[in-house]
Amino acid sequence: MQDKDSLKKLLDNKAALYDRPGFIAGDPVCIPHSFSLLQDVEIAGLFAATLAWGNRTTIINNCRKLMQWMDNAPYDFVRHHRDTDLRPFLGFVHRTFNATDLLYFLSFLQYHYSTHSSLESAFVPGKRYDKQNVEQALIHFHNYFFSIEHPERTRKHVATPQRNSACKRLNMYLRWMVRKDRNGVDLGLWKKIRPHQLICPLDVHVARVAHRLDLIDNNKADWKNALLLTERLKEMNAADPAWYDYALFGLGAEERY
Repeated sequence: MQDKDSLKKLLDNKAALYDRPGFIAGDPVCIPHSFSLLQDVEIAGLFAATLAWGNRTTIINNCRKLMQWMDNAPYDFVRHHRDTDLRPFLGFVHRTFNATDLLYFLSFLQYHYSTHSSLESAFVPGKRYDKQNVEQALIHFHNYFFSIEHPERTRKHVATPQRNSACKRLNMYLRWMVRKDRNGVDLGLWKKIRPHQLICPLDVHVARVAHRLDLIDNNKADWKNALLLTERLKEMNAADPAWYDYALFGLGAEERY
């Protein structure tokens, strides 16, 4: 086990290596980066995060396909599309996410934006989020997302801490939307949640690396370990623990640590 100072040095160096503009093009974060209107960024980011499992090139290509079907104006499409505009979507498949799931996502987004100006309120309905971490925001989003008539199968595509899920993709989405990244990777457009409240995204690759570094006690990618990992990372950067997601991702996915 490395001592805390050398571990912090390793993670700081690796995070700085991957947290740079060159990271954007090959990562799903390039999809929300393609837009400037807040709502376009939110919608593009939600789809990119939701589809972010598997081969990254395939993820990006499928997300670009979705954006093209929405005329590269997702907010306008969500608000004003007609049933006939949905025909291209009927054959969509990304791993286990299919047209049924996709059409429900569009239905929910249309429902939400009919009365709200930002998707941020789907996570935090009040003026400010005052909890220790984003656990309650994730639970609220899940419950709200399925508060209208929905296909039961789609529930597996929106995680919740209540099922002990690590909520990797939603935590990554929140990282994109909340962190104001001086290097321009994360977008930092939402203000109700603050960076110190974020939970580090945890999947099987990050869990493996975190366990090897003795940051968590086993290699399970679950909510308990996501919380534990974040608390350990806060010992090195209390204000912005999710920044180390870059380091853990790089060590796992790029360097096969």
